[in-house]
Amino acid sequence: MALSGMRGLSMFISDIRNCQNKEQERLRVDKELGNIRTKFKSDKGVSHTEKKKYVWKMLYIFMLGYDVEFGHMEAVSLISAPKYPEKQVGYIVTSCLLNENHDFLRLAINTVRNDIIGRNETFQCLALTLVGNIGGREFSESLSPDVQKLLMSSSCRPLVRKKAALCLLRLFRKNPDVLSIDGWSDKMAQLLDERDLGVLTSSMSLLVALVANNHDAYWSCVPKCVKILERLARNQDVPQEYTYYGIPSPWLQVKAMRALQYFPTIEDPNTRRSLFEVLQRVLMGTDVVKNVNKNNASHAVLFEALALVMHLDAEKEMMSQCVALLGKFIAVREPNIRYLGLENMTRMLMVTDVQDIIKRHQAQIITSLKDPDISIRRRALDLLYGMCDVSNAKDIVEELLQYLSTADFAMREELSLKAAILAEKFAPDLSWYVDVILQLIDKAGDFVSDDIWFRVVQFVTNNEDLQPYAAVKAREYLDKTAIHETMVKVSAYILGEFGHLLARRPGCSPKELFIIIHEKLPTVSTSTIAILLSTYAKILMHMEHPDPDLQNQIGAVFLKYESCIDAEIQQRAVEYLALSKKGAALADILAEMPKFPERESALIKKAEDAEVDTAEQSAIKLRAQQQSSSALIVSDQRPANGTPPVGPLTLVKIPSMSATAGEQTVERDARRPNGTGGEVDLQQATSSPDLLGDILGPLAIEGPPGSAMQSEYGLVSGAEDPSALEYALALAPVDDQTNTVQPIGNITERFQSLCLKDSGVLYEDPNIQIGIKAEWRAQHGRMVLFLGNKNTGPLDAVQAIIMPPAHLKLELSQVPETIPPRAQVQCPLEVVNLRPSRDVAVLDFSYKSGTSMVNARLRLPAVLNKFLQTMYVSPEEFFPQWRSLSGPPLKLQEVVRGVKPMSLMEMANLFNSFHLMVCPGLDPNPNNLVACTTFYSESTKAMLCLMRIETDPADRTQLRMTVASGDPTLTFELKEFVKEHLIAIPENSRAATPAPPLPAQSTSPAIALNDPGAMLAGFL
Repeated sequence: MALSGMRGLSMFISDIRNCQNKEQERLRVDKELGNIRTKFKSDKGVSHTEKKKYVWKMLYIFMLGYDVEFGHMEAVSLISAPKYPEKQVGYIVTSCLLNENHDFLRLAINTVRNDIIGRNETFQCLALTLVGNIGGREFSESLSPDVQKLLMSSSCRPLVRKKAALCLLRLFRKNPDVLSIDGWSDKMAQLLDERDLGVLTSSMSLLVALVANNHDAYWSCVPKCVKILERLARNQDVPQEYTYYGIPSPWLQVKAMRALQYFPTIEDPNTRRSLFEVLQRVLMGTDVVKNVNKNNASHAVLFEALALVMHLDAEKEMMSQCVALLGKFIAVREPNIRYLGLENMTRMLMVTDVQDIIKRHQAQIITSLKDPDISIRRRALDLLYGMCDVSNAKDIVEELLQYLSTADFAMREELSLKAAILAEKFAPDLSWYVDVILQLIDKAGDFVSDDIWFRVVQFVTNNEDLQPYAAVKAREYLDKTAIHETMVKVSAYILGEFGHLLARRPGCSPKELFIIIHEKLPTVSTSTIAILLSTYAKILMHMEHPDPDLQNQIGAVFLKYESCIDAEIQQRAVEYLALSKKGAALADILAEMPKFPERESALIKKAEDAEVDTAEQSAIKLRAQQQSSSALIVSDQRPANGTPPVGPLTLVKIPSMSATAGEQTVERDARRPNGTGGEVDLQQATSSPDLLGDILGPLAIEGPPGSAMQSEYGLVSGAEDPSALEYALALAPVDDQTNTVQPIGNITERFQSLCLKDSGVLYEDPNIQIGIKAEWRAQHGRMVLFLGNKNTGPLDAVQAIIMPPAHLKLELSQVPETIPPRAQVQCPLEVVNLRPSRDVAVLDFSYKSGTSMVNARLRLPAVLNKFLQTMYVSPEEFFPQWRSLSGPPLKLQEVVRGVKPMSLMEMANLFNSFHLMVCPGLDPNPNNLVACTTFYSESTKAMLCLMRIETDPADRTQLRMTVASGDPTLTFELKEFVKEHLIAIPENSRAATPAPPLPAQSTSPAIALNDPGAMLAGFL
């Protein structure tokens, strides 16, 4: 019978493999599932042997990727079978098909416990494997005492004790309360005396998890770990099966060294001396050999030893040996070894004072900067940046500039920023600094942030001796046929302020400067045009002798831009044209820019914030804080007693985003008629104790140069009333959660507020604060979720799952499972709008604080109006469009009752907050509003939307709304979206006091409200 059953399984597998396509496979699977379901429902019952065959088939079908929604009970029932073959199948299939929260697992707890406490070692191993694979709180609470007894039992075989240690490790990770600190410190030290290396390795894994959670209780384990390392280093009593390519148990060595890194220091001199002897032996005995497997094992031990050396802050002689060894590694051909050598040399440079020794390898590090592997190039760049000082700054910066022309685009932004920082910090003279920055802008203009050219302008403005030299260099760069727009900005500003110092040089007269600068104007963006207009005004002001021809040319430029659609350029042109007629008074009005106040450089501030290691941060703290995620973790250095923080928030992981949150890169002075950009004082922002304080800074998003975030408009009074929208904005259902931890504030109000602005708090409770900062451009958007841990303890089991509606494409970066105490995690979320819809994405967020599990479903403010961009439409453009959209479904009209009463000005402000631009003067009736916007999505691209609102001054609770666009779905969704925001009276109020019927005519008697044709005729 058993052979027949296994033959049936073999035949089924053979049939699946012989299927010609996916459809045949699915039909065969459906047929087999139907047969299994019939057998399980049969009144005759199924024997354990037959049940085993069918459960095996279910597991195979599950492994093929098909849903197996029945038969779970039969798999669980096999666990209680008396024979090993059936019991084995039950344990394997149960651990594969069921998760830790499945209800059927409760039925198996007693059976699993009986196997654990029984005398059959095979059954004990099966049970421990199941518990270790599934974990779960119920298993941890019910079975952890029995697992602990097995681990500490001297009568059990090592095989069982190894599994017990790993099982207990899984239970501890799921529920740390299963192991009391007081009782386990002595037991853990006892386990480290174990002679069997298998049990010792498993126990060491458990120790690493325990000391990572709380090292204070396990100081007695430190000498035991050192003795284990001594035993392995001298190869004493190490069985052959635990020797890997001649290396005694490299896994145990790595785990022991990692456990020691969780302790701040080792005070006992004998223990410390013994440990350093072991580390010395590892450093001296490791070299690169041809055998790849041996290299991997020996280097795993070596690099963990290096991390421990740095952590313990060993004497300089040992540090020199480490650097010399790493110097060998960065010169080998194997790319993985070179990468590890550069990375560890960078960490050693940050942690210890070995800069002079590392400088000996500068030539080899520069060679690594040209490596084919980009990851090696990045590590070489980090190392060069860290080892740079006054003595070698010129060489390193010149190498970086030379490499910049051939560097990958992925590296150019980081490369240019670091070159600019090094040039500023270690410049031997200011003229060299100007040369470097101008070369930088010339070679990598697209990747040079505004901070860089703002800074060089400040240096030139504050140093009179530097001004003629800077003006000469700016003039030279303008002679190039093709220069980057950033170079145009720098050169125009410098020549506008200091070009008069070159008046006696050939080719530098005011007229010649104007001509060469004006040649660049047709190719630049609006933000640069504003700077060029300021430069023209400065040229006029600095002329020693009047030149009517030049004055007329510049005046013609100002006259041309008086009617520019951009308000900033228009204002400058109007003001400069008026000022140009003031004659001699122009020099007093457009005086030279005063010196900038001395302040900390924004570039150097960036460098300090992006430090990976500091002398105060040990390697083990980094390992505990850095998650395997692309998220940025910001650690709050505030003491637990609530006293103010000593310093600002510090970054413990370099972000992948191009701009660090909380930094301001453009100052308002850059838009002033005779000003340029400067730096923003960050002291107040960075020292704020609010975990989400930095969400008010600008957010970097990919887009065309010169593009800026849209301005935020003030909210209309009463527009955030929670009764106004209820849950109308979120068509996706959000279940009520029953948590012991209650949120702070109204979640609905927070969501509605974020629908009208781009930054703020989405959710807050006593443990966590979730904030959002977003930027939207066309159909693309980028939101950053700020997860701030408010507690002095970590938040565990953190999960964030996005449930997107069909019209949005969302991609959330990986969220770390643990948020350290007083820390903040930033998780970028990319958004693409596929088509118009009012459905809202939902964030399913959960975490564990202590013993409390908190779950919240939060609506994300990626709503319809985020993909609107305001635009002004002239009457010549508006009326043809309005006429062409004749009637449903492209033009829809509805009488809306129950509107929250508001003035026309308030309503206009509300529409502006929706990114609907109110266009005055288009409607002859002063009580009506006309608004225009552009909607962006993948399906519609840029779609013009037009809207008209007719109000009744006698009754502000009702209005008539007409919406028109070239897409029927967009017209309907936009109409409903605006309608939901306009209705602010609770449902019960509307039912109790119905609104009076709308009169047959509005205040404009020529327009009948119930006749769209008449309304259109009166309107047009």
